[in-house]
Amino acid sequence: MTTPTRNLPQLLTDAKRWFDDALLASMRAAGEQPVTVGQAAVFAALDEEGTTVSELARRMGVTRQTAHQAVHALIGMGLLEQVPDPASARSRLIRATAEGARVHRRAQGTLAVIESVLADRIGADALSALREALTAPMGEPPLVEAP
Repeated sequence: MTTPTRNLPQLLTDAKRWFDDALLASMRAAGEQPVTVGQAAVFAALDEEGTTVSELARRMGVTRQTAHQAVHALIGMGLLEQVPDPASARSRLIRATAEGARVHRRAQGTLAVIESVLADRIGADALSALREALTAPMGEPPLVEAP
């Protein structure tokens, strides 16, 4: 039985899962509070000065309710806080606490080490080419005719 060739979105999803698994396991092993992949994604979408839950949801590609749940779990862990939005009396901004900023810096450093492990495994040139390809402008998503 032959295995079908995996398409690029499947391969990218597998690569993302590899990074997520390595990051979360490494952070837990280092004694940090366990977080989910969705909770970790909040930090990647968060502006330093703060971001509304609606904007976090848009950036993360999830519903507002999903983002709200992740944010409030992280608030409960002491990693995020809500503050008034100076631009709107009706909005609140979500931003990292000092502890959340510390954990985020540690996660960024951990990701750099994980990336160096990947470079050792696939080669520095391959990693550089991968990074270059993934950061190249792709333009708007195409509308194509299905075969």
